[in-house]
Amino acid sequence: MKKEKFNIITDSCIPLPLENIDTDQIVPARFLKATTREGFGENLFRDWRFDKDGNRIDSFVMNNPAYKGCIMVAGKNFGCGSSREHAAWAIADYGFRVVVSSFFADIHKNNELNNFVLPVVVSEKFLANLFDSIASDPSTQVTVDLPAQTITNNATGESESFEINGYKKHCLMNGLDDIDFLLGNKDKIEEYESVSL
Repeated sequence: MKKEKFNIITDSCIPLPLENIDTDQIVPARFLKATTREGFGENLFRDWRFDKDGNRIDSFVMNNPAYKGCIMVAGKNFGCGSSREHAAWAIADYGFRVVVSSFFADIHKNNELNNFVLPVVVSEKFLANLFDSIASDPSTQVTVDLPAQTITNNATGESESFEINGYKKHCLMNGLDDIDFLLGNKDKIEEYESVSL
């Protein structure tokens, strides 16, 4: 898993203006046999990107060269359905660093954070305006500032604040997973244990 430190990201977006995108659509169940995170990106939205014969579906946004970037913009209630972590693995392995939506399923939201993908919750108004900007100009860029906890639609200048758990923010900004964090505090843990015993 890539553990790139997260600071400020400015990039164009892949728009998915659909509500209730569930984890089986994100990565179909038949691809859940692997136990490592690598390789899941090729099956991200597999049944939307390819037909039954494996041919690319040109009408799907991720197959349109006009749309690119490491920011996915999705409709309300993203990541609903089963709690499979593989959905977050696929999003991260494909190369997305940020997913923007007006609402995330809680378990999927945490799975994204655990896989160094930042879920950014915005108002429905901001989301609708962002979809409009991208539809008008596929090269529309968004700036996500994790230290300041703000997201900006660079086409309009509209900006909003977003919430994130302080611990997860620290981990993203320092490229740490839970084990890295614990190892980094090993001395403090040992000192506490020695005093407590």
